[in-house]
Amino acid sequence: MAAKQLVYGPTFEEMLHPGKIRKDVRAKALETARTDPLSEYNLFNITWRNPEGNIYYTVLPKELTGVDANIAVIYSKDFPTRSHKVGATYSICMEHQLRGEIEPGKHTLVWPSTGNYGIGGAYVGPRMGFDSMVILPELMSRERFEQIEWFGARYIKTPGCESNVKEIYDRANELREDPKNRILNQFEEFGNYRFHYYCTGNSCIEVADELKERGIGDGTISAFVSAMGSAGTIAAGERIKHEYRDALTIGVEPIQCPTIYWNGYGGHDIQGIGDKHVTWIHNVFAMDAIMCVDDIESKKGLQLLTEEAGWKVLSDRYGVPEESIRELNEIMGISGVCNVLASIKTAKFYRMGADKTIFTVATDTMDRYRSVMEEFSKTYGPMDEMEAMARMASIFHGVKLDWIREGTQHAKQCWFNLKYYTWVEQQGKTVEELDAQRDPAYWVAQQAKVEETDRLLREARGW
Repeated sequence: MAAKQLVYGPTFEEMLHPGKIRKDVRAKALETARTDPLSEYNLFNITWRNPEGNIYYTVLPKELTGVDANIAVIYSKDFPTRSHKVGATYSICMEHQLRGEIEPGKHTLVWPSTGNYGIGGAYVGPRMGFDSMVILPELMSRERFEQIEWFGARYIKTPGCESNVKEIYDRANELREDPKNRILNQFEEFGNYRFHYYCTGNSCIEVADELKERGIGDGTISAFVSAMGSAGTIAAGERIKHEYRDALTIGVEPIQCPTIYWNGYGGHDIQGIGDKHVTWIHNVFAMDAIMCVDDIESKKGLQLLTEEAGWKVLSDRYGVPEESIRELNEIMGISGVCNVLASIKTAKFYRMGADKTIFTVATDTMDRYRSVMEEFSKTYGPMDEMEAMARMASIFHGVKLDWIREGTQHAKQCWFNLKYYTWVEQQGKTVEELDAQRDPAYWVAQQAKVEETDRLLREARGW
């Protein structure tokens, strides 16, 4: 195949502050967001900010959460793929391109995924001129496979559900034998880590300042709560800790697959998290606790927020503002509800008052799960108002303080040691490479590469 012209997108700094993008490029990007969603210019719309420069976030009404602490949710429905994972895929792809390791027209990009990362790869790869192939478990939602095809990529289905990552790795290793294939593995690629450390973490910090001006919280962040799939998003907690030393980073897993919590395993259906291993890019030493959330409660909670019976109960019985109900209907998916429930659990467990603010992330939206929720309703029956009232009382206001393990030094060493079995025994890393991650300087060096990458990208673009 003949080589194609390289396509360049935004720097990390431009993804954080898109107002710094060259004006003509920014204007073209905003235009194509409305008129041509498959244009390569939409790479410049990978950002947590709207066209006016405001960060996409909401503060959950306390009528919903039942706790005094403020819970702020930054949401990703307005990213080009309606999920923030497109930022991770772009960052990984761009870093490889800058290093001369991938070339459009010559290499096929392979995106191992359990969901949104694969969709992100299906979007980014073709926009940057690459043939792209996504590896995805066969039990992921129908909508995921449809979006992959619409964005111009192919997919391979592997056996199992969300937590069957070993099967994904095995298929990726088979594809690696073809020299034209390049495996861009979100679970080990630090471009993923850097996007969230820099863009997601700094966005949360800026929102905290804005909330203080609004009289919400004390201007700091008390906790960042994130479920782990690739463990990219939770890297934002490290940036937040650098700004607010006392901020907690809380990891979240499904009860049905509590790998970090107690070396557990199993299948679950909070699509996008709980992948039954500790990822290479996860700095577990920066995590202060692990909490587990039930996948059934996450799906029941999503129904409450996205169906008419739930809206009526939220409004009439609990006084949740209608504006908030409409907003939550648009921004929440299964893992978003999971993150919210864990945030409520965090507020209760640490007894956080009205001056405290917890941040979390709504990683995708309901439109990715309509087929899943249809099947869920067949199993559990339709939700009427009585059922909606019971769910509100038990799932949101009745969050239990079980399935919590704090990050003692012993616990963190146990969490870290789990990496050995995936990465050294199965995926070809060395013990020396693994042990290097015990040193905090290892992670500081990864963070510092943001500036280096931005410099290289500006030089390659010529502007």
